[in-house]
Amino acid sequence: MKKTRLYLMIMMLSLGAFTTVGASEKNPATAAKEIPAEIQVMLNRLEEIKDMDKSDMNRAEKKELRKEVRAINTEIRSSGNGIYISVGAIIIILLLIILL
Repeated sequence: MKKTRLYLMIMMLSLGAFTTVGASEKNPATAAKEIPAEIQVMLNRLEEIKDMDKSDMNRAEKKELRKEVRAINTEIRSSGNGIYISVGAIIIILLLIILL
């Protein structure tokens, strides 16, 4: 009886986690409104770089811009916006649900 309750709680918690992940992905309009100010500044800088006329720049300046774009992109990715579940974790959760 105790094991059944434990398994039921684990299953409900895992289903709850899947529904919250799915709900955050369904509404991209609400996610766009919640962009932090420093991330928005970085995105604006990326747009400025994209709109630049790079034909009159020398090789070193172009290389410097590429480095800046890469640094901004890695910082945006590492900002921690979102919930990430690995494929292995999903497989283990599904196996537990099936076996129980």
